[in-house]
Amino acid sequence: MSARPLIACLGAGRMGRGIAVAFAYAGHEVAIVDFKPRDTDKFRALEVEAIAEVRKTFASMARFGLLKDSDIETLVSRVRVVPEADAGAALSGSAIIFEGVPEVLDQKREALARASQLAGPEPIIASTTSTILVDDLSSAIEKPERFLNAHWLNPAYLVPLVEVSPGAKTDPAITAKVKELLEGIGKVPVVCAASPGYIVPRIQALAMNEAARMVEEGVASPEDLDKAIKYGFGFRFAVLGLLEFIDWGGGDILYYASKYMTGALNNDRYAAPEIIGRNMAEGKIGLRTGEGFLNYEGLDVDAYREGRLSAFVDLLKHFQLQKPPVL
Repeated sequence: MSARPLIACLGAGRMGRGIAVAFAYAGHEVAIVDFKPRDTDKFRALEVEAIAEVRKTFASMARFGLLKDSDIETLVSRVRVVPEADAGAALSGSAIIFEGVPEVLDQKREALARASQLAGPEPIIASTTSTILVDDLSSAIEKPERFLNAHWLNPAYLVPLVEVSPGAKTDPAITAKVKELLEGIGKVPVVCAASPGYIVPRIQALAMNEAARMVEEGVASPEDLDKAIKYGFGFRFAVLGLLEFIDWGGGDILYYASKYMTGALNNDRYAAPEIIGRNMAEGKIGLRTGEGFLNYEGLDVDAYREGRLSAFVDLLKHFQLQKPPVL
């Protein structure tokens, strides 16, 4: 993909504006394309509102030390809002189009069909949907091999992760180009199969429902539950991935803990999946055996542990929880 290609965001809502900020910050020209027919006054109001939000976002980033106040107008100038009547020129001139219209299947399919016709055969098209599978949308696209899902997490301009989900007809070269583009603006793309919930929404739905259920059961107050998540669950998983954490402690610990909780709470939702038992039978316990979900063969385990522990210390400092020793 060429250096700093032109970007189009289809839809002038929150996601489109957030993606525009991310790309403008990284030096790209971005067209936020309004796909609704509006009279001149209503479009001008939308344009003013969208650019004001973009400017406000850059101003907050300046307060956070991510840019200088003097940089704001340069970055804002890279973003333009395009009326529906001019959508064809904006879309056809873009290297990639990020669709962000409301999460309604028929509405998305209609918008994607129009966009693919207006854009012509060259631009890559990526839906930012958080719920609809790529193969449920791809048949609306002319040349569906250039189409995939790219699920950004809000706030899109700050959260590094983007979940890239190619469909059955997606050209692997297109997936590679999208990954390259996202990495070029500092994002961390991961590729996942077309599966409901992708990765993060699927995991966080379970976690959020379980937290709500524990409040309902009187296990702890909402305040204490959130403290537990911030300073325990989230603290550890900001450094270690979930599967890495299983390997860190040992898959056997998860196996026996799951077995106990399934019985104690009388609910199969705590049962370990078959892969946990299979790994144990094959001796893939984790760090202790050199392999678990990840392969640690040849790894300097002491240096690896030291690095992870150092990252935990950095988080303690971030939360201002580090204390000097009492001597």
